[in-house]
Amino acid sequence: MNEVREVAFDLDTVRIVLHVLAVTVWIGGQIVVGAVVPVVSRAYPGSGKVAAKAFSRVAWPAFGIAVATGLWSMLAIPSEETSSGWSMLLGIKMLLVLISGVGALVHQNAGDNAAKRGISAGVSLLFGLTALLFGVML
Repeated sequence: MNEVREVAFDLDTVRIVLHVLAVTVWIGGQIVVGAVVPVVSRAYPGSGKVAAKAFSRVAWPAFGIAVATGLWSMLAIPSEETSSGWSMLLGIKMLLVLISGVGALVHQNAGDNAAKRGISAGVSLLFGLTALLFGVML
């Protein structure tokens, strides 16, 4: 028998919208900044750092909101409604999110070390994208 789906604007809706918006800013912003900053830096030397710093003022709060709403989502699902595979995937996703954040933090504090900046930015984005994929699966 098919279950009837209802439409509701409730706290769950607000939580999910905030989570998706925050993840969009965190990951989408990394992609946009990664594409724009090198171009802007070549055209206007020194401006890339200013743009990246401006992005970080939006990105880090978004990261915090994504983590908070992710934890909130975890707590909102009764454990009897999840399988061990689901729980394992969730744990891996949480680890990926952590690595994405650490990569971004290393990138932000890499100074003039281009290799360190590039590798840490790549780590942050790759692990963030993988966490996004796992989030959609969940």
